[in-house]
Amino acid sequence: MSEGILTDVLIAVSLTLVLAGAAIVVFVRRPARQAVALSAYGVLLTVLFLVLQAPDVALSQVAVGSAVVPLIVVLAIRKVESIHANAGSRDAEREH
Repeated sequence: MSEGILTDVLIAVSLTLVLAGAAIVVFVRRPARQAVALSAYGVLLTVLFLVLQAPDVALSQVAVGSAVVPLIVVLAIRKVESIHANAGSRDAEREH
């Protein structure tokens, strides 16, 4: 009986943390920081899946949601920033 209560408490705490993590990801303004928050959110989802006894889903989440997707976002941000920097330098050269 107490094991069921402990499981319910763990699920409630995990869901609360996932909700708070989702809010943090949404309210972070800078994209680079948002990628870091997204990675932490992936870890929170991993914990939730472990609590729900879904280790295969948790493993997928930690690999994809916590590592690959934030890495792709960071790489995309860097690429966009380099494109803007190059465009800015070309505009400066045209003016001279």
